[in-house]
Amino acid sequence: MADATATDFDVIVYGATGYTGRLVAEYIAGAYPEGVRWAMAGRSLTKLEEVRREMGIGADVPLVTADADDPASLRALCRRTAVVITTVGPYQLYGTDLVAACAETGTAYVDLCGEPGWMRRMIDAHHEAAKASGARIVFSCGFDSIPFDLGVLTLQEAAIARFGRPVPRIKCRVRTMKGGFSGGTAASLKATMAAAVKDPSLIPLLASPFALTPGHNGPHQPTGLLPEYDTTIGAWVAPFVMAPINTKNVHRTNFLLGQHYGDDFVYDEMVVTGLGDLGKAAAEALAKLNPFADNKGPKPGEGPTKEERETGHYDVLFAGLMPDGTRLDAVVTGDRDPGYGSTSKMLAESALCLVRDVKGDGGVWTPGALMGPELRKRLIDHAGMTFTAS
Repeated sequence: MADATATDFDVIVYGATGYTGRLVAEYIAGAYPEGVRWAMAGRSLTKLEEVRREMGIGADVPLVTADADDPASLRALCRRTAVVITTVGPYQLYGTDLVAACAETGTAYVDLCGEPGWMRRMIDAHHEAAKASGARIVFSCGFDSIPFDLGVLTLQEAAIARFGRPVPRIKCRVRTMKGGFSGGTAASLKATMAAAVKDPSLIPLLASPFALTPGHNGPHQPTGLLPEYDTTIGAWVAPFVMAPINTKNVHRTNFLLGQHYGDDFVYDEMVVTGLGDLGKAAAEALAKLNPFADNKGPKPGEGPTKEERETGHYDVLFAGLMPDGTRLDAVVTGDRDPGYGSTSKMLAESALCLVRDVKGDGGVWTPGALMGPELRKRLIDHAGMTFTAS
């Protein structure tokens, strides 16, 4: 395992000139003006200098050049740091060599990936090598999928404390969510769709809730693809665009924790649209909506404005049901727009959690399975998030 005391840096932010990379760099510079040895990395030294100056980040923050097309430069970057934060996506286009470099050098890795086909390919290719080198590789350390991964963990901890066993059924319901998508999110989804067209064998994998649990399949899971009236919460619900990645990560956490949530665990995610006829109409409209259907949205490198990020927020309910109908709830909230204002904080705190709070074996992990309670505490203390169970 890369030792923070034996490297130049605790954290390198790779992709610091991109939209989300800038936000991560700005957050670390503001939240940790002292005590964190960190650097900004990207392809162009000139662009890095320009961004550092534009963001008001001190000239004493080092700059490192590396290129996704140059594996040697990525290995050199990895050898200088305990953890790499990468925002350079779509990962299936630009991330493969960096994961390989981390697995080879024993360097910890966090990203904000929501590309399950690529993630499974990386698990198959590098999990054993990462175990051998001690590299802790953690995908999906943003809105997909930390609030959902840790929300389920929080509810199951409460269930085990109260009932002596986990709940077998959790309904995740997004009650409010204000904030826009960036061009990077749209590019990742489009790259995934293009990959599936090119290689149709990816389609069953993308459709499976257990795509990230090699050799394991659990019970039948709800698809969440159709609007419905949810009697548990007494409201209409509609498909949730992030569910296809979040549900896979939640099941991988259960898998990595030795079926800590049970072999019979059933989980789905949907968006609450409201009550009565208006709620039904909104659910039906949302089910037909594809936010990435045209090219009118932001391009890669673009995203919500500062005001949009700071006025954004989210509130997610997890309703846990025991076989006798007894219900136990957990709630996760965030104080910024989910995809970028909040994600940039989650990504940085995940990296610092790996440096400061958790050791753990090498391998390809989820945030919940490797960092769990320690990461949750960091997010409550520093990142404007809440996790409650009742």
